[in-house]
Amino acid sequence: MKNRVKELRARFHYSQTDLAEQVGVTRQTIAAIEKGDYSPSLLLGLSICKMFNLPMEDVFWLEEEGNE
Repeated sequence: MKNRVKELRARFHYSQTDLAEQVGVTRQTIAAIEKGDYSPSLLLGLSICKMFNLPMEDVFWLEEEGNE
């Protein structure tokens, strides 16, 4: 799963810690999501999208097989 969390977080002037506190996870979880090492749960993904006031498809998407 690909995402724009790092880009959006910078645009909204949130640190990883700020975003993590707002959505109820650790800074390490946000870092792992940004690197693509961790796919968030639906609830966490929606919480992150709510922070940026964007729909899910503008923040997270699946990359097609062979294009990763």
